[in-house]
Amino acid sequence: MDEKTALVLEGGSMRCLFTAGVLDAFLDWGLKFPCVTGSSAGAFSAVGYLAGQRGRTARINLRFAGDERYLGVRSLLRHHSVFNFDFLFGEIADSLEPLDRAALAASPARFAAFATDVATGESVAFEKGKCSDIYLACRASGSMPLLAPIVQMDGRACMDGGIAAPVPYQWAFDQGCEKIVVVLTQAAGYRKKAVSPTMARALARHYRLYPAFVDCCLSRPDRYNAEQLELSRLEREGRAFLIRPDRPVTVSRVEKDVDKLHALYLEGFRVADARKQALLKFLGQ
Repeated sequence: MDEKTALVLEGGSMRCLFTAGVLDAFLDWGLKFPCVTGSSAGAFSAVGYLAGQRGRTARINLRFAGDERYLGVRSLLRHHSVFNFDFLFGEIADSLEPLDRAALAASPARFAAFATDVATGESVAFEKGKCSDIYLACRASGSMPLLAPIVQMDGRACMDGGIAAPVPYQWAFDQGCEKIVVVLTQAAGYRKKAVSPTMARALARHYRLYPAFVDCCLSRPDRYNAEQLELSRLEREGRAFLIRPDRPVTVSRVEKDVDKLHALYLEGFRVADARKQALLKFLGQ
């Protein structure tokens, strides 16, 4: 594959089951990208893909979606995070669904997990091999506002990467990539609605020391919607290849219905398989 091609993964919490299906299809084909970027759940999904562990992302979410140690009110009360990242990168990664950390470290692909700097509201790329801890960077990338604590990462106070960079494709172009393959977790035509007044007040109150971050959260819908228009333009120009669900996604960010999650995973695999030849042509293979 051309070294100037990047894989870009949108977040979406449990909607990453769609991404997991797409990435497992890529692993089945032996398709590897020289550069991978992801925000929030997109960064988590990239970990298993780069480690070459087919099915790991899906197994974790299907196995533990209903486990309060992993997701839910119990985790929020005990760990101040709706997702228990200590459990994810601890017991799960060490023994329950072992992560091949050596394989990830040895992967020649560049991998950047994106977070949002709460002091400035800016997007920050933490790259494997260049940042101090890529797993902590993924944790920062997935720490959702109001549902997780701020994470200190390499001297920056960080949260959800999807706030400042919902689909972190621009970094790939800035690094010299000429083409991008983008996995989205919402169907074509999806647009985010403005933040409700109630949510805006909650954000302003909770992050009163970080007004730039509050502004970033409030402007996220406009930024996300503009990105979707830009990605469609890039697709028309032949610079981007978009893979996304065929129909509106009903899976919530903290979905616990295993049947719905499994169906979304299978859809990701099916959509990728249906577009295989078009994708390979885009990649020049």
